[in-house]
Amino acid sequence: MSVTTYWAEHAWLPHANGPVVERDVLITVADGRITRVAPDSGPCPPGATRLAGLLLPGQANAHSHAFHRALRGSVQVGSGTFWTWRDTMYRFAGVLDPDSYLALATAVYAEMALAGITSVGEFHYLHHAPGGGRYADPNAMGHALIEAAARAGIRITLLDTCYLSSGFGAEPTTPQLRFSDGDSDAWAERVSGLEATEHARIGAAVHSVRAVPAGQLGTVAQWATEAGAPLHVHLSEQTAENDACLAAHGVTPTRLLADHGVLGPRTSAVHATHLTDEDIRLLADSSTNICMCPTTERDLADGIGPARRLAGAGCPITLGSDSHAVIDPFEEARALELDERLHTRTRGHWTANALLRAGGQDGHASLGWPDAGRIEAGALADFTVLALDSVRTAGPPPALGAETAVFAASAADVRHLVVGGRHIVKDGVHQLVPDVAAALSTTIAALRS
Repeated sequence: MSVTTYWAEHAWLPHANGPVVERDVLITVADGRITRVAPDSGPCPPGATRLAGLLLPGQANAHSHAFHRALRGSVQVGSGTFWTWRDTMYRFAGVLDPDSYLALATAVYAEMALAGITSVGEFHYLHHAPGGGRYADPNAMGHALIEAAARAGIRITLLDTCYLSSGFGAEPTTPQLRFSDGDSDAWAERVSGLEATEHARIGAAVHSVRAVPAGQLGTVAQWATEAGAPLHVHLSEQTAENDACLAAHGVTPTRLLADHGVLGPRTSAVHATHLTDEDIRLLADSSTNICMCPTTERDLADGIGPARRLAGAGCPITLGSDSHAVIDPFEEARALELDERLHTRTRGHWTANALLRAGGQDGHASLGWPDAGRIEAGALADFTVLALDSVRTAGPPPALGAETAVFAASAADVRHLVVGGRHIVKDGVHQLVPDVAAALSTTIAALRS
């Protein structure tokens, strides 16, 4: 048995009356799991790894498209809409192959590790070669993503995505041929060839109601049910999608998903920006998770979704960086609250503790890692450490560490990351990808050339 001991100067720990920040916390790890958490343990003992700052559960990035990271900067030039942004995205999607995707995703996941993220939900629809031809390994692109997460030292839930149509039964466009398996049965057959590993889980996704014909939604939902796997879906990100769904089926996207068995406690609806009162009731009654991606939703001018109403109705809220305009889980968390303040002109919709839970425990559960996202015996030893002495975080007392983390800190304040007891980021340096910025620059420049 491999045993490691970490000593945290301060740690955000569960408590009967809600999480609190404790000091001098000794954490014992054996075979990748926490076996003991001892606050007020005194000075760091010999042989323990000292972690100065605030120790938090590792954050879950519940919605990622890794290759979108290559768009950063270029899609911020000029104006446009979600749909013009999508055209640019397709151009980058068209040049990736398994080798270049492995290189890019490794660098992107390493950037996530530096930001305090220990698990990623990769919403993966770039399955085939340009033009739709199959690789010798039909899951070559998915295997590249799983390997990339291993190289970056984080966990992944590969949310293999069914994407069959350019819109409500229309044939895929040329860029979308890479995404399509032809029909949902062929999708299910291919996905069944993927296998979980120690660091990887396999889940399913419906890209959207416009990309999967209504009669084939049930196949994806059934596959996820039989596999006991997470099921994610883009939902009502754009009003144009809602209008087209009403025209095609006479119901909203949420109602269509409900009618075909897609909603439920293992399902995450991503964005959920433009909903009716009935939509909110359907999502809440089915205990569907809601994944909000505030930095992408504002970058794409999607709008501010009814996250507070959904949470109040009983939907767990999770967070994702989606298109990776930035990769910063603390910015996603505070954006949820601050966007709601702008919308309502009142303050205090979520506590810092609730937002850390959304990014931690609830996010991990939505990705099929229910034993991650908390610092307690029996949980996976996945945690991150924020500096409390940077220009952003200096000043508040450690007891306000949760508030400091959510409302002041950034990814730049992450000093350490531990995944399964393994020290992946030490003093701000990734131990497996030593120069993450260079890796990003090299791989993205190759795609642009």
